[in-house]
Amino acid sequence: MGLYLDACAATPPHPQVLAAMAEAQARFWANPSSLHTPGVEAAEALERCRQELAELLGAPGHRVVFTSGGTEADNLALLGLGRRLKPGRLLLSPLEHPAVAQAAAQLQREGWQVVLLPVGPDGRIDPTDFGPLLAPPTRLVSIGWASSEIGTLQPMAELARLCRDAGVPLHSDAVQAVGQVPVDLGAVPVNLLSLSAHKFQGPRGIGALLLAPGLEIEPLQHGGGQEGGLRPGTEAVALAIGLVRALALRLEALPREGPRLGACRDRLLERLLACPGLRGSGAQGQRLPHHLSLLLRSAAGVPLCGRSAVRALARRGVAVSSGSACSSGRSSPSASLLAIGCTAAEARSGLRLSLGPWIDDDALAPLPGLLESLLPTLPAADPS
Repeated sequence: MGLYLDACAATPPHPQVLAAMAEAQARFWANPSSLHTPGVEAAEALERCRQELAELLGAPGHRVVFTSGGTEADNLALLGLGRRLKPGRLLLSPLEHPAVAQAAAQLQREGWQVVLLPVGPDGRIDPTDFGPLLAPPTRLVSIGWASSEIGTLQPMAELARLCRDAGVPLHSDAVQAVGQVPVDLGAVPVNLLSLSAHKFQGPRGIGALLLAPGLEIEPLQHGGGQEGGLRPGTEAVALAIGLVRALALRLEALPREGPRLGACRDRLLERLLACPGLRGSGAQGQRLPHHLSLLLRSAAGVPLCGRSAVRALARRGVAVSSGSACSSGRSSPSASLLAIGCTAAEARSGLRLSLGPWIDDDALAPLPGLLESLLPTLPAADPS
């Protein structure tokens, strides 16, 4: 697959996940809502997945709703809870995935006030500044556990405790964090948490929303009442099995793979920053261990187009991104880079590299020289 450095967008399915799904397709093909023996067996397999997923995330008492992925989980969380509450103020991180930002925009059209939280130049929210913002009329908060674009890890334990103490429900889009860093809902009292399987070598087309005990939300769709009435449609048992198997494998490997990838990333970053025209962005400490965020400049200091760099690298067999894969088709500047103080031109010069278990130092060795040779060929970023 060449040099694949876009794990934040998608990851290749683990061979053991593919094997588990193939077996599940053969064994649990029946409709889990059916009352005959094949249906009951499928339903039991699905419930085992639900229980195991909650336990893997330290949340055995949480409700698990399987969705089509992180986008649906984010929309179900914000719109499902927001429409159950009296409209008030929704606090939002400015680094959110478009799924969260657009769901919040819909709530704003329905009477909510949406306020973007201040962040530092590293993208982190200061708990000291955050606490006072939880006073009325704040009724809901959504903060991504980790930024897709700049890799920043938020101080979720502190932020969650402040929300709990203020009695304000907290949603976290943890799509980029689950499987990359420890996520333990027993220690971090997040009320609603979204995840997606294809970020940790699971199948595409499935994610989940975890709901704290006692929390009720409204469904976005209506149908046969599956997933406790919150997500109608015949459940994909094999996909659920693939999700859980992928996460179990990833968490088993995390104590060794996290530090290994972090060290690999740091060595690569050191070499890249030695190249004229490359500089880092976002947090350099509290960040995803496999994530690397760069800004591109010419020899004269002019920001260069990140999207052009992505295309040039792709022609040479290197897969990277210029931001969130779900917004990479747009030419607008990165909202996350703007939020940490970048100019519009700089916010179009971003390059994201994200590593996976298939990467080692030898595979990365040619990359700094390749990037340095490409910089003089890239056009300037649009400054407007």
